[in-house]
Amino acid sequence: MANSLPEAKLRVRMSSRDAHYAGNLVDGARILNLFGDLATELTIRYDGDEGLLRAYDKIEFLAPVHAGDFIEVTGKITEVGKTSRRMSFEAYKVITPSPDQLHESACDVLEPPILVAKAFGTCVVLKEKQRKR
Repeated sequence: MANSLPEAKLRVRMSSRDAHYAGNLVDGARILNLFGDLATELTIRYDGDEGLLRAYDKIEFLAPVHAGDFIEVTGKITEVGKTSRRMSFEAYKVITPSPDQLHESACDVLEPPILVAKAFGTCVVLKEKQRKR
């Protein structure tokens, strides 16, 4: 059944509205918000219902994220219980403004991308709301 468990991905650019600290640093809660969006998509794909995010655990913030960075977030369901869905998430910085500032719009594609955060979480989808099972 492992092959039938859904995976999801999204990519967003952090804006100046996402910057919360000096140096245009983005708050880690913004990354958790993206993980939550993926959790919602994953339960919709698997169960046909949004479910409820019950908990995050083992959250790690590994590198800074700044306004202007492009972040790619991936998530997948790793385990399925009767109502619980265990998930893993990773966030990568894939594009960043150019540090040499040749031009104010210059950016670099990061090869390889930089892992900026990872986490595990559990969603719950009540039995009566599991439309696809």
